[in-house]
Amino acid sequence: EQELHRDNGDEPQTLDPHLAEGFPAAHILRDLFEGLTAEAPNGRIIPGAAIRWNISRDGKTYTFYLRRDALWSNGDPVTAEDFVYGLRRSANPATASAYAQVLLPIANAAEVLAGDLPPEELGVTALDEFTLQINMRDPTPYFLAVLNHSSTYPVHRASEEEFGPAFSRPGNLVSNGAYVLDGWAIRSRIDLVKNENYWDAENVIIEKVHYYPFEDQSTALKRFRRGRLHWTSEVPVNQFMWLMRHYPEELVISPWLGAYFFGFNLEREPFIENPELRLALALTLDRDLLTEKVTQFGELPSYNLVPPGITDYVSPLPEWAEWTQQERNAEAQRLYAEAGYSEDNPLTIEIRYTNGKNNKKMALAAASLWKQVLGVQATLLNEEYKVFLQNRERRILTQVFQAGWISDYADAYSFLNLFRSGHGSNFYGYSNDMYDSLLDEIAAERIPSRRRRLMFEAERLLLEDMPFIPVYSYVTKRMVNPRLKGWESNVMDHHYSKHMFFLKAASEAYQLRRAAEKLQKEQQEDNDAAATGAGAGEQTPLSEGENIPPAEQTETSGDPDQAASALPEGEAEPQPDDESAGSSGL
Repeated sequence: EQELHRDNGDEPQTLDPHLAEGFPAAHILRDLFEGLTAEAPNGRIIPGAAIRWNISRDGKTYTFYLRRDALWSNGDPVTAEDFVYGLRRSANPATASAYAQVLLPIANAAEVLAGDLPPEELGVTALDEFTLQINMRDPTPYFLAVLNHSSTYPVHRASEEEFGPAFSRPGNLVSNGAYVLDGWAIRSRIDLVKNENYWDAENVIIEKVHYYPFEDQSTALKRFRRGRLHWTSEVPVNQFMWLMRHYPEELVISPWLGAYFFGFNLEREPFIENPELRLALALTLDRDLLTEKVTQFGELPSYNLVPPGITDYVSPLPEWAEWTQQERNAEAQRLYAEAGYSEDNPLTIEIRYTNGKNNKKMALAAASLWKQVLGVQATLLNEEYKVFLQNRERRILTQVFQAGWISDYADAYSFLNLFRSGHGSNFYGYSNDMYDSLLDEIAAERIPSRRRRLMFEAERLLLEDMPFIPVYSYVTKRMVNPRLKGWESNVMDHHYSKHMFFLKAASEAYQLRRAAEKLQKEQQEDNDAAATGAGAGEQTPLSEGENIPPAEQTETSGDPDQAASALPEGEAEPQPDDESAGSSGL
């Protein structure tokens, strides 16, 4: 049976495409909805609900011609008015869309988002039932990629008006994508079934998709090894090398257009008007150590915001990126002292992060390095995902927090725009008029070379102000069942269930025999390794001077182990499955 079981990493807050934020929702929404444009398995932009489009010579008028055979899941036709309604709803301040800023290139979008104009003034018009026109404020080279973002998805107006905020729940949601929402068991799984009214339904092979909110990667891996998951969102750090040996076909590592960093709340002490202190903390993080000893997945140490992978753009590097770590530490200690802190008067801060061992390890390692080099007293606060999002957005409690960004589209502007004053994802309280002006110039510039120079200057200014600490550029690493075909690695890490299918399964007897042979091989290899003193659980030794002392931590939820090391636990075979832990209900 063509039925796909996917680890989703966490539970989405909502499946309203204009309110949802974060990866857990985005993965599911790509299956439920379809924008004007779509993506091929390799990430290339292709027609979606619009079969074709025209762009005016000045780049400021887009005309989209919708598929006449595109239907909502209830059989209603997908019309230009549906996109007009959806775009206006997304831009309406009353909706409070987390990502409405991606609409800013559209004419009057800035004024609508600010509440200075009504949503009806947004530059979108239905020329007829199946023709949509979008007028732009400025030429926008990446705009076609934006139209695949959930904030641009259409909404079925009749059901949204009938059910109100509950329109996105099972039984109410009317969608236009390849799948429909069939069920949602909170903290257990979300079920999708094939949308028989989808315009390309005959080419959709996967009949059912199940998404599971596994916050614990080890639990997800256990389910995968038992054949109860076909796809994991991550793999545990401490089992990575073991998986490389025993599951080379299943382990998939790919570059990802994303950045991991720590954020500062510039609206709360001690970081208000204190770029020197922020720089001191940034200098202290040994990125080579963090990527080699903590993450261990081939991530690239980062000293700027925009990761590699964007065509024709290279980020600026701060001067200190060329220093040795000893030189950075010395400068950090000088800045720390100038800010008024010392051994007798240490900086005390809180670091907030979400559930998951990898997030915990990064927070522990950062806190430990700050303590070792500067004497900073850091308290770690592990928060459930939804609570973390709320605290980060309100900017009342946060000081330092886990942060990052995976690009909405393959353009540096996606990263730079995060720090625009008033941006929905500006959780840092950063505001700089010069920076905002540069972003406006970037949006208006049509000449690629000039636009690149403006982006370079904007990123350079951001690195001087230091509202965040760059740490590393992402790679994806997950387990994928080798029988699952129809998907490709891409830097956006967007994978649609509609593109996938399973090869015909081998006989049950063959599968059982193969599983037994594989288990016997694993046991023999581990016995051999144990006999030579290199068995499971062996710690990765640190070089001289790389010791990371423990940091104080407070667990508000999740893993209660307060003595966990910031360093990886070595290459250990996964322990026998615990049936009572994190049952997925499969």
